[in-house]
Amino acid sequence: MTAANSPKASLGTAISVLALGFSGFSLWETSLKHPDISAFVPAVIQYSSPGQNSNFEVISVPLTLVNDGARTGTVLALDLAVTDPRTGLTKRFYAADFGRWSMDRTRSGAYQPFAPISLSGRSSRSESVLFYTRGDGEKPAQLIREVGPYVFKLSIQLAEAGGSGGLSWLAAAPPRPLTFERELLFYDARAFNAGTIPMYAKDFSAAAPSL
Repeated sequence: MTAANSPKASLGTAISVLALGFSGFSLWETSLKHPDISAFVPAVIQYSSPGQNSNFEVISVPLTLVNDGARTGTVLALDLAVTDPRTGLTKRFYAADFGRWSMDRTRSGAYQPFAPISLSGRSSRSESVLFYTRGDGEKPAQLIREVGPYVFKLSIQLAEAGGSGGLSWLAAAPPRPLTFERELLFYDARAFNAGTIPMYAKDFSAAAPSL
């Protein structure tokens, strides 16, 4: 048996290969892994329809964005589509401001305008995001008014960065939309003179991305 074929040499080679594999995995997890951004929504969100003779509606969502990747990812926009399952009608909303909705805060312009959100690797950020109706062409004029469940679909638009040419495999994959249901337990338009009406998850659990 030659020295090259000895058990000690084979064991040493195996250890070297394992060490190299571990180093590569560690490099991927700590430096190279593309942004992996997902959203989490709590059990309660808020709704308001403050305008009269208008299709303007507001949905306030306390939102946590998490980046499980190693590289920085930038959220350019957040879009929300709301469907009434009784009619099948869907209305689209966009992320417009940060803050808790109220008429007093609206009159004073107390909100911080929504801007792209940069998330470094292994980080998170929580904000109360105000979604507004996506223009006068959105129908119906008021989607949420009947007591019962509504289906929400939250989509995240990411900046395309970091992957080009031979490194395109480093680019972030588009996040999957988060779909969840919240229920309107009562409706009283007088509540909109001051604030909002809550909408609840039936089981009072948060909405999280499916694995």
